[in-house]
Amino acid sequence: MFDYDLIVIGAGPGGYEAALHASKAGLKTAVVERREVGGTCLNRGCIPTKALLHASAVFEEAKEGASIGISADGLSYDLPSMYAYKQQVVEKLRSGVESLLKSTKTALLRGTGTVTAPHTVAVSGESEGVYTAQNILLATGSIPARPPIPGLELDGVMTSDELLDGISGDFQSVIIIGGGVIGMEFATFFTDLGINVTVIEGLDRLLPAMDRELGQNLTMIMKKRGATIYTGAIVKNLEKAESGLQVNFECKGKPVSVVGEKVLCAIGRRPYTDELFQNDMLPEMDGRRIRVNERFETSLPGIWAIGDVSSPVQLAHVATAQGIFAVNEMIGKRSDFRLSLIPGCVYTRPEIATVGLTEAEAKALEIPVKTGKAIMSSNGRTVIINGDRGFMKLVAHAETKHLLGAQLMCTNASDIISQLSEAIACGHTPIDLLRIIRPHPSYEEALSAALSDLCYKLDPDS
Repeated sequence: MFDYDLIVIGAGPGGYEAALHASKAGLKTAVVERREVGGTCLNRGCIPTKALLHASAVFEEAKEGASIGISADGLSYDLPSMYAYKQQVVEKLRSGVESLLKSTKTALLRGTGTVTAPHTVAVSGESEGVYTAQNILLATGSIPARPPIPGLELDGVMTSDELLDGISGDFQSVIIIGGGVIGMEFATFFTDLGINVTVIEGLDRLLPAMDRELGQNLTMIMKKRGATIYTGAIVKNLEKAESGLQVNFECKGKPVSVVGEKVLCAIGRRPYTDELFQNDMLPEMDGRRIRVNERFETSLPGIWAIGDVSSPVQLAHVATAQGIFAVNEMIGKRSDFRLSLIPGCVYTRPEIATVGLTEAEAKALEIPVKTGKAIMSSNGRTVIINGDRGFMKLVAHAETKHLLGAQLMCTNASDIISQLSEAIACGHTPIDLLRIIRPHPSYEEALSAALSDLCYKLDPDS
């Protein structure tokens, strides 16, 4: 009776992974995408940002080479070439996603998908038509938020999407509104290139959603690199200035103005639901987000939603896990994901990676905890590369001794965090993790030091 078993609207990491999983499970599946396959993450987010950060890190390391006997005379960077490299990475990965869809016989419907009736999606665009499916999965993601601050519409003000499309002209200063993950990754990129950076954050510290010590440590690192940081600062308006754009804000009760040639608005993202529903097909909402139950079903029968469009946690790997979980629910298959245990990574230098509870969160839940810590300045591998200040901090239940959380700020933190996620999911204790012999010299040696510190605090006789 239906054209497809499943239609997925949105081919980002949540949508295309769900579609691939469904096709492999034997469902006749189509995915609708109005722009490039891969969604925001691949085309305007995670991947292009990290490609640019890799390029800027290479430049920064070359600049610092003289201290270890490496001279790079006439060193310079070419921004258009860096963007060309970024685009090569994006196109290579996008081609891979398209090949996967083709190899699994997942139909790719190009255009804008709109839910017009139960089990019905109208597509406007290249694949114009009306298509039906037993189930519809909404995975339309999010777009940069632009609050109603006067002056944000001025030339020279960018969102992350616009910045990743390319920056025109030479400039030597940028003001970043927002000290969260997006803002601080771009602050790292610009400081690597020697561009003057000013960060304005409304809350009391950088990375306000993470452990306090991470934001404090990052502030010291960024100031050492020449960035100016304002926290507890509320932007009032932007206006044209002789040398660029002037941002006026209030910081700790006092008016402050700063001028920069460019301004990046990086204060978060909002769910993208534009043109997604006809008026008589609106599901229940939580503010701007689509409301879903624990199975990711919306209030409309046969319609599911995953990723940024419905989740308060806007991360690509969360969308992927939710998409696979939702498909498993559709076909009656069990999922073993711990969807509440979500690692988060920030690709500053050094990297930041967290999972589970922080000490403050545990105390707010009245959970008795102990923490163990290792400072990276004592780690041989970190000293070899002349790495910036960092640490590994672990949180464990004071009574059961089970590991509850981890906060890492070190090189390759994003690659180390998964073993701690696994440990928390499996109910391991620090003693369990100390059974592993870690190689020397390695960044992971600091993990053994943090575990030993934690074991001693949990049981001084251990």
